[in-house]
Amino acid sequence: MPGGSSAEEATRDAAQTSGTPAARDAPPIAIPSDVANSSTTSLPSSGGGHAAGKRPQLAGTAVATDPARIESAISHPGTVRINVQGAFIVEDEATTPGGSTVDEDFKHENKDIRLPNHTAVVSHIAVDIGGSLAKLVYFSRETGTDKSKQPEVELGGRLNFLKFETDKIDACVEFMRRLQRDHHAANGHGGPELCVMATGGGAFKYYDKIRDALGVEVLREDEMECLIIGLDFFITEIPNEVFTYTESDPMHFVDARPDIYPYLLVNIGSGVSMVKVSGPRQYERIGGTSLGGGTLWGLLSLLTGARNFDEMLRMSDRGDNTAVDMLVGDIYGQGYGKIGLKSTTIASSFGKVYKMKREAERDAEDHGGLANGDAREGEANGDGGGGKELGMFRAEDISRSLLYAVSNNIGQIAYLHAEKHNLGHIYFGGSFIGGHRQTMNTLSYAIRFWSKGEKQAYFLRHEGYLGAVGAFLKRQPRNWGRRNSLEALHPIAKSMARPES
Repeated sequence: MPGGSSAEEATRDAAQTSGTPAARDAPPIAIPSDVANSSTTSLPSSGGGHAAGKRPQLAGTAVATDPARIESAISHPGTVRINVQGAFIVEDEATTPGGSTVDEDFKHENKDIRLPNHTAVVSHIAVDIGGSLAKLVYFSRETGTDKSKQPEVELGGRLNFLKFETDKIDACVEFMRRLQRDHHAANGHGGPELCVMATGGGAFKYYDKIRDALGVEVLREDEMECLIIGLDFFITEIPNEVFTYTESDPMHFVDARPDIYPYLLVNIGSGVSMVKVSGPRQYERIGGTSLGGGTLWGLLSLLTGARNFDEMLRMSDRGDNTAVDMLVGDIYGQGYGKIGLKSTTIASSFGKVYKMKREAERDAEDHGGLANGDAREGEANGDGGGGKELGMFRAEDISRSLLYAVSNNIGQIAYLHAEKHNLGHIYFGGSFIGGHRQTMNTLSYAIRFWSKGEKQAYFLRHEGYLGAVGAFLKRQPRNWGRRNSLEALHPIAKSMARPES
């Protein structure tokens, strides 16, 4: 729905929509292994708690007095406003963080967000194209039967979430063309043209490909800003989105907080970025590491022959990292209680490999044979790893060990940055997590251990779509619908919109 440009229209809309938002083996050396800025329109919520369709009630008292910000919001109202009243995550298809439907070219996450009260036309889609995955977000309309009204009525719509391997970017573009055709069919050729909001490195790399294939406007948005806008939206607007993880309570949903800032965002994609967020669109990248999801994917593809990231995660579920990792107990024969190390603490990731290979080689030389066969023999026979024996080491054990190594490293670096900047709330996002329980357990335990329980790790059910959702929301009014933003605009906006005669 095109937004008006007058101050009077902005004030009227503000008055109508003002409301509230609603491892088993853990990190190495010192952690036991057996512990193992939103732009959406918010309408008043009707309840609290965790139930689907209910949004937590939050009270806010902050009042903005910056005329420049107010005038910017009034003068540039954007293209469409998303009504999130009664928003909830669809639970009928999957109830766990990692539920999804897999197609040959893409994965459709079975956790769409229903927007039962949004009826305006949405004429844009959003894509976040990273080094490994392209994440797509689009709105689709719902229709159904309402016995009290007409047989066919509009029931709002939903946000859909898909991801493609970036190597299959052509399939992603083709899917966008299909959405474009559906958009034209639903709105007619005289309706608004579909627009593509793009972020991530691929927004630049594949800009010409997308624009030429669809023949539409492609708006490139800043990656970091989109991440923050997307995360803020999920934290404040969507119930049952943010949760903490422990082995005893693997999915404990948390209520939205009125004071979400400051916090640390740890976005784990191919690489890792760590961003300090102090307020709406107030952020600073304070660190990161090149050892991220791309590292795990690349090394496991070499070591195990696994064909995709999900296959690697499934293998790690069946693995035993103690077959390749050196534990404190392997060194001391027991724990090192004086400094708080249990016998099951990982002392060295992959620490047993060299010693075991040398022993096997010496044994083979003594008996005139090979050391447990050639690790490459399985690949030559077409096994390609995937659960087969890789010499003396199983692909599953290697997968689990490397997953822990990468996750432990990220967890400790995240803690150090949070400690340095005095940040108590740490949100982990990015497709690396993928609702995978071992990964979340490792990251969560690392934060609890190193901080002695003073800091908390949070996860999201749409952790891989922060950037895509942020880009989707960027098509809307600047600062519109942030918690308290409408309430803050109202007093001064009225005087600006209706000057005394």
